[in-house]
Amino acid sequence: MGNSLVKIQLQDVKDFLTKSIITIEDFLNETTISDLSLENVEERSYNKLILSNLRKLVVYSAESLETCAIILQNEPFQKAAAEKTLYKIYHQCIEEFFSPKNDAWFEDSRSAYTGRNSIKFYRNVSESIVQLIKSLEGDFQKFREELEYYETDYRTKMIQSK
Repeated sequence: MGNSLVKIQLQDVKDFLTKSIITIEDFLNETTISDLSLENVEERSYNKLILSNLRKLVVYSAESLETCAIILQNEPFQKAAAEKTLYKIYHQCIEEFFSPKNDAWFEDSRSAYTGRNSIKFYRNVSESIVQLIKSLEGDFQKFREELEYYETDYRTKMIQSK
């Protein structure tokens, strides 16, 4: 890909990360476990796990956002650094959203074919959490599709360099 295409994509991802961070942080800043009206200890524990995962996603996204900003400011534009960053964002942010390492939720891949939301929870969660995830999922899916190229391209380059 040409420098200008990678630069535009990096800017788009930067805007996406900014929007996602604001949405998640606003939710986390306004929500407590007590606010979620959970029925039992098990539900409280599970919702704590979800909130913890959302905080981790904010940290990954904020680190990536900072990296995007630095690369976009540099002259001349460093295409290789931008591509590596997009690859990292794909793994640390996008994939973490769809399949968190701590298994807070999972993706039902069959839902993608039906046009429904694909994020499913193992237990009951607060409706506010469900709505938050639904509001984020479309953009995460869009950028997953756009950044899959870097996953394949980066791995190919790594294999060829050996």
